[in-house]
Amino acid sequence: QVQLMESGGGLVQPGGSLRLSCIASGSIRSINNMGWYRQPPGKQRELVATITRGGTTNYADSVKGRFTISRDNAKNTMFLQMNALNADDTAVYYCSAYISTRWVPDDLYWGQGTQVTVSS
Repeated sequence: QVQLMESGGGLVQPGGSLRLSCIASGSIRSINNMGWYRQPPGKQRELVATITRGGTTNYADSVKGRFTISRDNAKNTMFLQMNALNADDTAVYYCSAYISTRWVPDDLYWGQGTQVTVSS
């Protein structure tokens, strides 16, 4: 059994900051690519940022320069530092990871999501 658990969401004013965390737990052999996705109200889920095991990052154009993705491989944890938030960043944020277990290589897992609301 593998689980991804996000935390750190909440209500923030425009221009504010939040830091999301995602921790993977269970029978993990290795974690490869990880990523943050979000689903705004009434819209499709979209990519926010991804990070490889070696630390190579990729960002959606809409968050470049404002968001920073990082990970701690030793702690099976990933982070998303979000600065200069605006109303368009309001969404449920999901973490995802390709995780190898003893039995299954590189299976895709998702967290349950954490709500981020940007409003004054």
